[in-house]
Amino acid sequence: MEVEGKIIHVIGERSGTSKAGNAWKVKEYVLETINESFPRKIAFDFFGDKVELYPLNEGDLIKLSFDIESREYQGRWYTSVRGWKAEAINQAAPAAAAAAAAPAPAAAPGGIVPPPPVVEPVANNSEDLPF
Repeated sequence: MEVEGKIIHVIGERSGTSKAGNAWKVKEYVLETINESFPRKIAFDFFGDKVELYPLNEGDLIKLSFDIESREYQGRWYTSVRGWKAEAINQAAPAAAAAAAAPAPAAAPGGIVPPPPVVEPVANNSEDLPF
């Protein structure tokens, strides 16, 4: 899965040693989505060598590739968002993409673009109400 957003908080790094004696580390972040009507916050992490491979800072705009995983422990379920790739995105790119996707107004003969039509407000008379 992928999502684009801005890093709004760096939670921090944790490390330790597994029961098998292997060293591990994880770094957690909070991303706020962009290009949505209602931006969402997503807590995610990078694990192992990905921590060093993708050093992120607050304010970075990224495209995050991630997996969602749930696991059960003592009768309770826990869900994690594990990042596996982060690509920097240009802040002007979403605005440019939206402008490129918008249809250009049709030009009249001679290359002149006509102005948009004028919409007159409707009078608000109580007699005009349908009830």
